[in-house]
Amino acid sequence: MEYLCQRCQHPLRLDPTLSSIDEHTLAELNLPINPPAPQIDLEAQAGSLDRLVLPPRLADSAGNGFTLVGDTGEEASISHRLRVTSQLFDMLSDNSQVDHPLCDECTDTLLENMEQQLELAEQESQEYQEYLNILNNESEESSSVPALETELEQLLLEESQLQSQLEALKVEEDRVGVELKQQAVQREELEKEEERYWREYSRHKQRLLQAEDEYRSLDSQLRSTQTQLEKLKKTNVFNATFHIWHSGHFGTINGFRLGRLPSVPVDWTEVNTAWGQTVLLLYSLCRKISLSLNKYQLVPYGNFSYIKVLSENKDLPLYGSGGFKLIWDTKFDAGMAAFLDCLQQFKEEVERGDSGFCLPYEMEKGKIKDPATGNSFSVKIQFNSEEQWTKAMKYMLTNLKWGLAWVTSKYTKPLHSS
Repeated sequence: MEYLCQRCQHPLRLDPTLSSIDEHTLAELNLPINPPAPQIDLEAQAGSLDRLVLPPRLADSAGNGFTLVGDTGEEASISHRLRVTSQLFDMLSDNSQVDHPLCDECTDTLLENMEQQLELAEQESQEYQEYLNILNNESEESSSVPALETELEQLLLEESQLQSQLEALKVEEDRVGVELKQQAVQREELEKEEERYWREYSRHKQRLLQAEDEYRSLDSQLRSTQTQLEKLKKTNVFNATFHIWHSGHFGTINGFRLGRLPSVPVDWTEVNTAWGQTVLLLYSLCRKISLSLNKYQLVPYGNFSYIKVLSENKDLPLYGSGGFKLIWDTKFDAGMAAFLDCLQQFKEEVERGDSGFCLPYEMEKGKIKDPATGNSFSVKIQFNSEEQWTKAMKYMLTNLKWGLAWVTSKYTKPLHSS
């Protein structure tokens, strides 16, 4: 069983000496304390006795329906301590106005309150004693009864006036109460209106935030698009589409090698692809300067591009399928010679419009000449070595690169003004 403070309901730890009180000490403590009996108005107290509720007794609750079973001395000792402690707390509660047990903090608080009450009672007793002494010393001649009666009449008159003011204030209170109810109704309406306002505000705020997010996203997209546009403005479609460069001894177009060497046998599929890109480039350059070729028509057709001979109505292929042989397909050689002739026509057309234009390598009758060394290289494979044919292809791509640069500078306009 655990005891709780009757004020704060906190568990209590009892002093061990409480359980050592014997029956004789309990009997002495239980003797009635007989103070001078005060004069009690029995008729006035009769009604309050009907509503009197006695505090619960700890001794009853400690043994109510609970008995320690066993024959050990420890169990008997616990039962004795519970009974003694409960009887002691019941006696304390019966002889005071406070229910026990109490913890140390609650006891200190109770003692402070009782000391304050004691001080107030002593002050009141002193004041009553002084007033009683004054009354005892007064005589009928020195009595202030007439003055007091006059003061009483004035106080009664003042009371009557205050009653009238009180009635007027009650009427005013009723009127203010009605206005207060009206103001309360208006306040509820305003609160509802405010709630609707904040709901609308939150909805519009959410839309605003969404719109701002969308605006930032669109602005980011716009800046990205403008950046790409600036890059595109600086990008030339010919340079981006046809990239002519070199890889060792080979000339390349868009990464495809145009040529073959004994030590590097380039696959014919790659060679044919390079020829397809080359035909497409010259075909695009001729269209850009509005050049109509004599005798020939370039037909870009991927890996199987060819040149159509207009006067004979025959096709000259610009693709191969075998290695270098003494007896070679003359149509392929004729096609490459015809392509060199078309490149020569492109050069002459450009020179007519721009006298300062000049290609680095001379071209004539299927051969390309290096002015620096004076050596000529045939674009045909028959009766030719792989090294010389590869060098001729490299020189031809170099001339095409120069023609591409000239068209880019003269005919290609920026994207924003086209």
